[in-house]
Amino acid sequence: MAMTKFARRRCDGAGVALALCAFVLGQGSLFAGAAAAADLSAREVTQSVFKAEAGVRVDFTGKDLSNLDLAGLDFKSAIMKNANLYGVDLSSANLKGVNLAGAKLDRATVIKANFEGANLEGATLLKPSVFSTPDFDHADAPTFQGANLKGARILARMDGANFSGADLSGASIGPDETTMEAGMAPSTRMMSANFSGANLAGADIRNIDFTFARFTGANLRGAKLRALNLTNTDFSGADLTGADISGSNLQSAKFADTKGLESMIGLDMAKNFETTQR
Repeated sequence: MAMTKFARRRCDGAGVALALCAFVLGQGSLFAGAAAAADLSAREVTQSVFKAEAGVRVDFTGKDLSNLDLAGLDFKSAIMKNANLYGVDLSSANLKGVNLAGAKLDRATVIKANFEGANLEGATLLKPSVFSTPDFDHADAPTFQGANLKGARILARMDGANFSGADLSGASIGPDETTMEAGMAPSTRMMSANFSGANLAGADIRNIDFTFARFTGANLRGAKLRALNLTNTDFSGADLTGADISGSNLQSAKFADTKGLESMIGLDMAKNFETTQR
């Protein structure tokens, strides 16, 4: 079976061992076996969405769509609850308003994917491919503006991703241990990501580099913000009541008009609090 366009680009790109690419390109049976497990082909998925009447949401609830190449597809607010999207290529796909509650998006390719207003409650997004080159161009990052990510599990490098206005309450973001991280795109970095106006109440966020990220006006009440690099991060107007900041680096972070600063937990274990702007 043919590889996805993105997978082939990765083999063609610099820095990938030729032996590994030869193995990947030569093991057709391996990829064929994985794709054979899918309930539908990429063609069937595309036709179902394309032929849907206006206002009708195609239902892929519980379907196994793993490893399919669905790059560039407009899903037209489809229903994909609990769908298996492991390894699927969603590059430049339009998933605006799609119901992905409980879906598995692990190892998916989400370059420039649009999840605006999508329902990803309880979904998992583990180790996705987010960038097309080793430059980590922020323009490649997906957008989750206004999306529902309640209780989602996210383990991804997403520099420049847009989570503004999203609901990430109770979400779990970041690796449990940094010693598990390896490779060119460690999932410990979300530099310059935008969480302005997002709801992160009760979220468990740890071991992430948020340098130059924005949390302006965000709700971080009771959030666990442990062992984070918050250098030059902007919390202006945010609510940090009861947030646990233990072990985080606050170098030059901005706390103008921040609520609940006096009730934060772990300030005595945070680094460089004296350099913050308040």
